[in-house]
Amino acid sequence: MTIKYSDQIGQWLRDAGYTHYFYVGGGNIMHLTESLDRFLTGVPVVHEVAAGVAAEYFNELASPAKALALVTAGPGLTNIVTALSGAYLESRELLVIGGQVKTSDLANKQVRSRGIQEVDGVALVESTCKLAYRFLKPEPASSFLNMIAESWTPRKGPVFLEMPLDVQAAQVEAQPLGAMAMPALPTASDAVIDEFVAAYNAAQRPIILIGGGIEYDVMADVRGLMIDRAVPVMTTYNGADRVGGEDRNYLGRPNTWGQRSSNLIIQQADFILALGTRLGLQQTGFNWQEFGRDAKIAHVEIDAGELAKGHPRTDWQLQCDANDLLRRFVAAELAPKEDWLSLAQRVRAAVPRVEQVNKTGEGYISPYDFIVRLERLTRADDFVIPCSSGSAFTLSMQLYRQQYGQRMVTNKSLASMGYGLSGAIGAAIAGQGKRRTILIEGDGGFAQNMQELGTVDVNRCNLKIFIFHDQGHASIRMTQRSYFEGKYLGCDRPSGLGMPKWEKLFAAWDIPVMALPLDFEASEAFQSMMNDEGPAAFIVPVDPEQTYFPKISSRITATGSMESNPIDRMTPEIDYLEGVWPLVSA
Repeated sequence: MTIKYSDQIGQWLRDAGYTHYFYVGGGNIMHLTESLDRFLTGVPVVHEVAAGVAAEYFNELASPAKALALVTAGPGLTNIVTALSGAYLESRELLVIGGQVKTSDLANKQVRSRGIQEVDGVALVESTCKLAYRFLKPEPASSFLNMIAESWTPRKGPVFLEMPLDVQAAQVEAQPLGAMAMPALPTASDAVIDEFVAAYNAAQRPIILIGGGIEYDVMADVRGLMIDRAVPVMTTYNGADRVGGEDRNYLGRPNTWGQRSSNLIIQQADFILALGTRLGLQQTGFNWQEFGRDAKIAHVEIDAGELAKGHPRTDWQLQCDANDLLRRFVAAELAPKEDWLSLAQRVRAAVPRVEQVNKTGEGYISPYDFIVRLERLTRADDFVIPCSSGSAFTLSMQLYRQQYGQRMVTNKSLASMGYGLSGAIGAAIAGQGKRRTILIEGDGGFAQNMQELGTVDVNRCNLKIFIFHDQGHASIRMTQRSYFEGKYLGCDRPSGLGMPKWEKLFAAWDIPVMALPLDFEASEAFQSMMNDEGPAAFIVPVDPEQTYFPKISSRITATGSMESNPIDRMTPEIDYLEGVWPLVSA
């Protein structure tokens, strides 16, 4: 039986587990757009970058269901490059199928372009994709499956497939997709597990650092045992939802913008087992030479390049399946660490989450207080989506105490403004209206993709949007204030950056909106909007001159380079721990 190739692609994608596609229509994907509609659920978006980001977040939250992004040639492709780059840096599953002009119209590097809107997509994106491939003819089922599987096999990452218009429309003999087993990953030997268990048992102050490479379901299987055995656990930002903020063995999220207590504790560890994390500079601090200064560090990663990159200092570098290692490690005979856990929790209690070091002007809500107040209003099945850059992101990840069962997704590696709303749309679609999605975003970042409010409205997403309205780019303003004596450039209206009147913007789509009162918890209108199904927006009044501490301070040296403090030397210095933990001052 013959079949149009775009129909065959739709069948194959369905059989591979794809349920949704986010897309912007275009002439060079007309066959794929029509065909996929008969096999998957299509979600039109306004801008292609939203299609990629929404698909990335959907894949993080809807597993085993999958979503892809479908974009047309030329500008459709150039618009989605940011999403491909973000998924690449975070090792996230993302399939992007792009249109292209007919094969007979390809420029083939002889001229800049021959076909209408022709851009060489493969050449443009191959540096930030696991695989970028142009179809010059219909490929058989086995080849197609191998290509798309690159996206979900470790290390996960984006795959870009460019499909010329005549290839989409070609008639082919129908083929079943077939099945593909996940490739076997290298696993740690029993001797290595025994070595790590011995190092843990011999340590007085061990820490298990859980990264995003540890699957949610795997951590769910071992979490109870880790709590029972008082195994001290910390997480990276990408691993934040693998444990509950209330878990007695949870010691927070260390990071350059991490929790001060967590940064202090991990720097006092004598054994750190880092699982499924690349231990990048945001995690260790830019002064990576000081990370875990007195600890033996075991780094378990699937990417050999990350193990060999030269920072931070590590004592074991093990390329293997971190999920398998965690299961086997927790099942071993682990010595109790109650004394150390108790001491670390005393430090956590002694250092307030919201330190009284910041200045908030009259009539504004402290963004620090806001995060803590908001978390009390959330439910255990909420999707919580901090944006990916700026103060709304850093404060969320520094302060928010997650309930177990909540899912948190962000994209911190690219740290691109504009991710929040698009990612929240992907989360809301994944939640199918049964789970509420909460977005925390800054006004500058929100403005970069605010056109997607149309997507929110049409799909009636169960999405609650909180916008830090500080009249521009707070993090840029803070940098310019700190390093350039307050010479503001392009960060607010007086320096040339225009922001909308938010109430009027949301009204354009008939989305309920409220300027948040200072005592918003007591507002019946707020409670109603927060708990009703469907979209709603809340504008949080944040002081444009708000200060943001604690933070890692850096200074410009005489040579013009930057030098940072280690992560346990956050500004301002503190005396909260006097009499609690003498080791801190040692």
